[in-house]
Amino acid sequence: MDIITEQFKVGGRLFYVGAGTSGRLGIVDASECPPTFGTEPGMVQGIIAGGEKAIFKAQEGAEDSPEHGAQALIENNVNHKDVICGIAASGRTPFVRGALDKAISMGCHTILVTTNSREQLHELGVNAETVIAPHVGPEVIAGSTRMKSGTAQKMILNMLTTASMIRLGKSYGNIMVDLQLTNAKLRERAKRIIMEIADVEYEKASAVLEAANGHVKTALVMLLADVDAQTATEKLLDADGFIKNALQG
Repeated sequence: MDIITEQFKVGGRLFYVGAGTSGRLGIVDASECPPTFGTEPGMVQGIIAGGEKAIFKAQEGAEDSPEHGAQALIENNVNHKDVICGIAASGRTPFVRGALDKAISMGCHTILVTTNSREQLHELGVNAETVIAPHVGPEVIAGSTRMKSGTAQKMILNMLTTASMIRLGKSYGNIMVDLQLTNAKLRERAKRIIMEIADVEYEKASAVLEAANGHVKTALVMLLADVDAQTATEKLLDADGFIKNALQG
């Protein structure tokens, strides 16, 4: 998380790279970051072997080319500020290994999420700066890594982005406060968040959220510091987006 957070701060991005289930899990986690944490769509991205069509239909041969993994980074304009997180249950998927090797040559930080043992990874000669390798035990159906391995991978990816976003000030306590109000559900959730944190009624939360132009953090600083929207915005800018620091400033 330290690596990811620090690279975010200097304009870097997080790329998940995987094939099959692993690739789809990366795309799922990446796609959930903008509505949950208010991030730009390009901040966390998922790359899957076989491209977009592989999201919906298995492209079994797409994972066999390390060159395609390396090329995918070039096509996404990856640079040394970015973090490349390979996802592969076995740790030996050629597409993922090709991407990791290319990332290392470009000076990127690299992570591998796998459920293979570190000893076997060493024997395979897998290269990654950081290896996350939980022991999940045998699959219910032998050979199907979309089950226990896939579940473990999903939880780890959630941990990586959630912890990094917390360190960027996108939560207040354990409550999400940088959500994008892209639908009715999220607009209502934003009001409930304001009601809970600022201890105000629904009507007050709605009015202040509107005055804050739909920005939850601004609305909270307005209420908790008793300031107008412009002052709240300035306080948040001075505090790098951290509500706690904005209230102390």
